[in-house]
Amino acid sequence: MDNSSSAHITPAVKAGSPALALYEENILSGDLWKRPELSPRDRSIITLAVLISRNHLSEQRSQFHLALNNGVKAEEISEIIAHLAFYSGWGNAKAAAVLAAEVFAEKGINAARLPGAEITPLPLDEKAEAQRATHVSGLFATVSPGVVKFTTDAVFNDLWLRPDLAPRDRSLVTVSALVANGQVAQITFHLSKAMDNGLTQEQAGEALTQLAFYAGWPNVFSALPIFKQIFESRQS
Repeated sequence: MDNSSSAHITPAVKAGSPALALYEENILSGDLWKRPELSPRDRSIITLAVLISRNHLSEQRSQFHLALNNGVKAEEISEIIAHLAFYSGWGNAKAAAVLAAEVFAEKGINAARLPGAEITPLPLDEKAEAQRATHVSGLFATVSPGVVKFTTDAVFNDLWLRPDLAPRDRSLVTVSALVANGQVAQITFHLSKAMDNGLTQEQAGEALTQLAFYAGWPNVFSALPIFKQIFESRQS
Protein backbone atom coordinates (compact mmCIF):
# COMPACT_ATOMS: atom_id res chain seq x y z
CA MET A 1 0.00 0.00 0.00
CA ASP A 2 1.29 3.44 -0.94
CA ASN A 3 0.77 5.58 2.16
CA SER A 4 2.78 8.56 0.90
CA SER A 5 2.02 11.31 -1.58
CA SER A 6 3.92 9.80 -4.52
CA ALA A 7 0.78 8.69 -6.35
CA HIS A 8 -0.42 12.28 -6.54
CA ILE A 9 2.25 13.66 -8.88
CA THR A 10 0.31 14.20 -12.09
CA PRO A 11 1.74 14.69 -15.59
CA ALA A 12 0.34 18.23 -15.49
CA VAL A 13 2.39 19.02 -12.37
CA LYS A 14 5.51 17.61 -13.99
CA ALA A 15 4.84 19.64 -17.13
CA GLY A 16 4.21 22.83 -15.18
CA SER A 17 7.08 22.52 -12.72
CA PRO A 18 9.51 19.62 -13.09
CA ALA A 19 11.38 20.91 -10.04
CA LEU A 20 8.23 20.73 -7.92
CA ALA A 21 7.58 17.18 -9.08
CA LEU A 22 11.15 16.23 -8.14
CA TYR A 23 10.82 17.74 -4.66
CA GLU A 24 7.54 15.94 -4.11
CA GLU A 25 8.93 12.61 -5.24
CA ASN A 26 12.32 12.84 -3.55
CA ILE A 27 11.55 14.76 -0.35
CA LEU A 28 7.85 14.46 0.43
CA SER A 29 7.32 10.88 -0.71
CA GLY A 30 10.89 9.70 -0.33
CA ASP A 31 11.50 11.15 3.12
CA LEU A 32 8.83 13.24 4.88
CA TRP A 33 5.94 10.76 4.80
CA LYS A 34 8.25 7.94 5.93
CA ARG A 35 9.61 9.65 9.02
CA PRO A 36 8.76 7.52 12.10
CA GLU A 37 8.04 10.38 14.49
CA LEU A 38 4.44 10.47 13.25
CA SER A 39 2.27 7.71 11.84
CA PRO A 40 1.02 8.02 8.25
CA ARG A 41 -2.44 8.42 9.80
CA ASP A 42 -1.35 11.48 11.78
CA ARG A 43 0.36 12.93 8.72
CA SER A 44 -2.85 12.55 6.77
CA ILE A 45 -4.85 14.26 9.52
CA ILE A 46 -2.43 17.20 9.54
CA THR A 47 -2.40 17.45 5.76
CA LEU A 48 -6.19 17.37 5.50
CA ALA A 49 -6.43 20.09 8.15
CA VAL A 50 -4.18 22.33 6.04
CA LEU A 51 -5.90 21.65 2.73
CA ILE A 52 -9.40 22.14 4.13
CA SER A 53 -8.62 25.17 6.25
CA ARG A 54 -6.95 26.89 3.27
CA ASN A 55 -9.52 25.69 0.72
CA HIS A 56 -6.92 23.90 -1.43
CA LEU A 57 -9.51 21.94 -3.40
CA SER A 58 -7.18 20.60 -6.08
CA GLU A 59 -5.32 18.43 -3.57
CA GLN A 60 -8.22 17.34 -1.40
CA ARG A 61 -9.57 14.44 -3.44
CA SER A 62 -6.27 12.58 -3.57
CA GLN A 63 -5.58 13.31 0.08
CA PHE A 64 -9.01 12.02 1.12
CA HIS A 65 -8.19 8.76 -0.65
CA LEU A 66 -4.75 8.67 0.95
CA ALA A 67 -6.17 9.37 4.41
CA LEU A 68 -8.58 6.45 4.09
CA ASN A 69 -5.67 4.23 2.99
CA ASN A 70 -3.66 5.46 5.98
CA GLY A 71 -6.33 4.44 8.47
CA VAL A 72 -8.33 7.63 8.93
CA LYS A 73 -11.94 6.48 9.10
CA ALA A 74 -14.66 8.07 6.99
CA GLU A 75 -16.38 9.05 10.24
CA GLU A 76 -13.22 10.85 11.33
CA ILE A 77 -12.89 12.69 8.01
CA SER A 78 -16.50 13.78 8.32
CA GLU A 79 -15.82 15.13 11.81
CA ILE A 80 -12.59 16.86 10.72
CA ILE A 81 -14.59 18.76 8.11
CA ALA A 82 -17.27 19.78 10.62
CA HIS A 83 -14.62 20.79 13.14
CA LEU A 84 -12.83 22.99 10.64
CA ALA A 85 -16.04 24.85 9.83
CA PHE A 86 -15.60 26.51 13.23
CA TYR A 87 -11.84 26.99 12.99
CA SER A 88 -11.40 28.02 9.35
CA GLY A 89 -14.84 29.03 8.10
CA TRP A 90 -18.07 27.50 6.88
CA GLY A 91 -17.37 27.90 3.16
CA ASN A 92 -14.09 26.00 3.31
CA ALA A 93 -15.76 23.14 5.18
CA LYS A 94 -18.75 22.93 2.85
CA ALA A 95 -16.49 22.78 -0.22
CA ALA A 96 -14.52 19.96 1.41
CA ALA A 97 -17.71 18.12 2.36
CA VAL A 98 -18.82 18.01 -1.28
CA LEU A 99 -15.51 16.48 -2.37
CA ALA A 100 -15.47 14.06 0.55
CA ALA A 101 -18.96 12.85 -0.40
CA GLU A 102 -17.71 12.06 -3.91
CA VAL A 103 -14.73 10.14 -2.53
CA PHE A 104 -16.92 8.21 -0.09
CA ALA A 105 -19.22 7.24 -2.98
CA GLU A 106 -16.22 6.09 -5.03
CA LYS A 107 -15.09 3.94 -2.09
CA GLY A 108 -18.57 2.52 -1.50
CA ILE A 109 -18.90 4.18 1.90
CA ASN A 110 -22.53 4.61 2.91
CA ALA A 111 -23.22 8.17 4.05
CA ALA A 112 -25.80 6.83 6.51
CA ARG A 113 -22.98 5.57 8.72
CA LEU A 114 -21.45 9.04 9.16
CA PRO A 115 -22.10 10.72 12.53
CA GLY A 116 -24.89 13.27 12.71
CA ALA A 117 -27.18 14.26 15.54
CA GLU A 118 -27.55 10.82 17.08
CA ILE A 119 -24.40 10.68 19.21
CA THR A 120 -23.50 10.17 22.85
CA PRO A 121 -21.25 13.12 23.73
CA LEU A 122 -18.01 12.70 25.59
CA PRO A 123 -18.04 13.76 29.25
CA LEU A 124 -17.47 17.47 29.88
CA ASP A 125 -14.64 18.55 32.17
CA GLU A 126 -16.91 20.93 34.02
CA LYS A 127 -14.20 22.60 36.12
CA ALA A 128 -11.90 23.33 33.16
CA GLU A 129 -14.79 24.50 31.00
CA ALA A 130 -16.10 26.79 33.74
CA GLN A 131 -12.65 28.37 34.05
CA ARG A 132 -12.39 28.84 30.27
CA ALA A 133 -15.90 30.26 29.97
CA THR A 134 -15.38 32.67 32.87
CA HIS A 135 -12.10 33.89 31.44
CA VAL A 136 -13.51 34.48 27.95
CA SER A 137 -16.67 36.08 29.28
CA GLY A 138 -14.70 38.42 31.52
CA LEU A 139 -12.61 39.58 28.59
CA PHE A 140 -15.16 39.82 25.80
CA ALA A 141 -18.79 39.64 26.99
CA THR A 142 -19.20 43.40 26.55
CA VAL A 143 -17.51 43.30 23.15
CA SER A 144 -19.42 40.46 21.47
CA PRO A 145 -21.83 38.53 23.68
CA GLY A 146 -22.79 36.41 20.67
CA VAL A 147 -19.24 35.16 20.16
CA VAL A 148 -18.97 34.36 23.87
CA LYS A 149 -22.29 32.49 23.83
CA PHE A 150 -21.56 30.36 20.77
CA THR A 151 -17.98 29.67 21.88
CA THR A 152 -19.45 28.00 24.95
CA ASP A 153 -22.64 26.48 23.56
CA ALA A 154 -21.60 25.37 20.08
CA VAL A 155 -17.83 24.93 20.28
CA PHE A 156 -16.77 23.69 23.71
CA ASN A 157 -20.05 22.22 24.99
CA ASP A 158 -20.96 20.54 21.70
CA LEU A 159 -18.34 20.28 18.92
CA TRP A 160 -15.45 19.25 21.17
CA LEU A 161 -17.61 16.59 22.82
CA ARG A 162 -18.51 14.74 19.63
CA PRO A 163 -17.09 11.22 20.03
CA ASP A 164 -16.18 10.17 16.48
CA LEU A 165 -12.95 12.18 16.48
CA ALA A 166 -10.77 11.60 19.54
CA PRO A 167 -9.90 14.74 21.56
CA ARG A 168 -6.20 14.24 20.78
CA ASP A 169 -6.92 14.14 17.04
CA ARG A 170 -9.37 17.05 17.27
CA SER A 171 -6.61 19.06 18.91
CA LEU A 172 -4.13 18.02 16.22
CA VAL A 173 -6.56 19.27 13.56
CA THR A 174 -7.05 22.54 15.40
CA VAL A 175 -3.37 23.26 15.95
CA SER A 176 -2.58 22.36 12.33
CA ALA A 177 -5.25 24.75 11.03
CA LEU A 178 -4.05 27.55 13.31
CA VAL A 179 -0.45 27.18 12.13
CA ALA A 180 -1.53 26.90 8.49
CA ASN A 181 -3.51 30.14 8.69
CA GLY A 182 -0.94 32.07 10.73
CA GLN A 183 -3.22 32.33 13.79
CA VAL A 184 -0.33 32.37 16.24
CA ALA A 185 -2.28 34.14 19.00
CA GLN A 186 -4.50 31.07 19.39
CA ILE A 187 -1.73 28.45 19.41
CA THR A 188 -0.79 28.73 23.09
CA PHE A 189 -4.19 27.64 24.37
CA HIS A 190 -4.75 24.95 21.78
CA LEU A 191 -1.25 23.44 21.84
CA SER A 192 -1.50 23.16 25.63
CA LYS A 193 -4.93 21.55 25.21
CA ALA A 194 -3.50 19.18 22.58
CA MET A 195 -0.76 18.01 24.93
CA ASP A 196 -3.28 17.63 27.75
CA ASN A 197 -5.27 15.48 25.30
CA GLY A 198 -2.31 13.17 24.69
CA LEU A 199 -0.23 14.72 21.91
CA THR A 200 3.41 14.26 22.87
CA GLN A 201 6.11 16.88 22.50
CA GLU A 202 7.86 14.75 19.85
CA GLN A 203 4.63 14.43 17.87
CA ALA A 204 3.89 18.14 18.15
CA GLY A 205 7.38 19.00 16.96
CA GLU A 206 7.12 16.60 14.03
CA ALA A 207 3.71 18.06 13.17
CA LEU A 208 5.56 21.29 12.44
CA THR A 209 7.82 19.40 10.04
CA GLN A 210 4.79 18.12 8.13
CA LEU A 211 3.22 21.59 8.25
CA ALA A 212 6.32 23.23 6.84
CA PHE A 213 5.72 21.50 3.51
CA TYR A 214 1.94 21.83 3.37
CA ALA A 215 1.46 25.23 5.04
CA GLY A 216 4.79 26.85 4.18
CA TRP A 217 7.98 27.64 6.05
CA PRO A 218 6.97 31.20 7.10
CA ASN A 219 3.87 29.98 8.94
CA VAL A 220 5.88 27.31 10.73
CA PHE A 221 8.66 29.70 11.71
CA SER A 222 6.05 32.08 13.10
CA ALA A 223 4.70 29.21 15.21
CA LEU A 224 8.07 27.82 16.37
CA PRO A 225 8.58 30.31 19.25
CA ILE A 226 5.12 29.50 20.63
CA PHE A 227 5.79 25.76 20.49
CA LYS A 228 9.18 26.30 22.17
CA GLN A 229 7.58 28.35 24.95
CA ILE A 230 4.91 25.71 25.60
CA PHE A 231 7.41 22.84 25.58
CA GLU A 232 9.67 24.65 28.06
CA SER A 233 6.80 25.63 30.35
CA ARG A 234 5.65 22.03 30.62
CA GLN A 235 9.14 20.83 31.49
CA SER A 236 9.65 23.29 34.34
